[in-house]
Amino acid sequence: MQLLRQSSTVGGDDIRAQVSRYRSLHDESSGGGLGARRTQYRAMVQDYYDLVTEFYERGWGESFHFAPRHRRESFEASIARHQHFLASRLRLAAGMRVLDVGCGVGGPMRSIARFTGAHVVGVNISAMQVQKAVAYAARDGLADRCELLEADFTRMPVAAASFDAAYAFEATCHAPDKAALFAEVRRVLRPGAEFALYEWCLTHRYDPTDADHQRIKQAVEEGDGLPDIWTITATLDAARDAGFELVEHEDRAATCDHETPWYLPLTGRERSVIGLRRSIIGQRVLAVTIRAMQALGAAPRGTLETLRLLNAGADALIAAGETGIFTPMFYVRLRKPK
Repeated sequence: MQLLRQSSTVGGDDIRAQVSRYRSLHDESSGGGLGARRTQYRAMVQDYYDLVTEFYERGWGESFHFAPRHRRESFEASIARHQHFLASRLRLAAGMRVLDVGCGVGGPMRSIARFTGAHVVGVNISAMQVQKAVAYAARDGLADRCELLEADFTRMPVAAASFDAAYAFEATCHAPDKAALFAEVRRVLRPGAEFALYEWCLTHRYDPTDADHQRIKQAVEEGDGLPDIWTITATLDAARDAGFELVEHEDRAATCDHETPWYLPLTGRERSVIGLRRSIIGQRVLAVTIRAMQALGAAPRGTLETLRLLNAGADALIAAGETGIFTPMFYVRLRKPK
């Protein structure tokens, strides 16, 4: 648990102010709300990942995304298969220069660089995650094929027509303006190049007049650092409006076996390390451990509040999945016209 001390690049031994600042953007009574999250999204996303990255790595791994999963398939195998599916649809290969939009700590980037031989450039707004991704690429002997750029993916300091392809794994959900995001990715792609992504979307089952649906949506946004969640229709319209041609799309969550839904690792029902941590007993043990570590100075004050934030977000994702109002893996493949 020593790495929990590094969970914030801002707060040192006390990250409570950072947690409070983040939460305030989701609280309309304290001046937050959708408008504040859109205008302050950069600070919101940076605060969020400063707070949660260590938890993500320890509880989920180095690839921060979900995956459709077959019966008796391991969690790790499903994650790799999901990554290779996207790389295969884009026909990535050695010699290509590929953009990873919102690369996290570089799990998918390293997997795709190994699988395809392509040179991958990961863009990330979080300085802390960029540092980790650089170190992990060197650790895995992939520094020559994995390049990192600290930047906002809606305003990249990159020349036009610089990339042969682009992809994103559940990262563009953090964009405050999907139209601006798609326009920027289109700008940096060469004519005829393609962009494939897994996007977090509200499905046709979401009813904006249903109070329970609204509550779940808001809880997912707060628990996962989102300014808003767009519908499938609005996402596709934004891509077309940005000048992309729509090649194919599919809700990959619908391909999950009914016994292994995409949110299964969050439920605590399966026999795995992730399942144990999300079980009722596992959550209680971790909370007690972190409370003791805070008292001893082994973890920053505010770490327990961060854990509660993440658990509430996970519970909201389960509810969103069970009701069918949300998918974290709406697959879209787009092409920039020649």
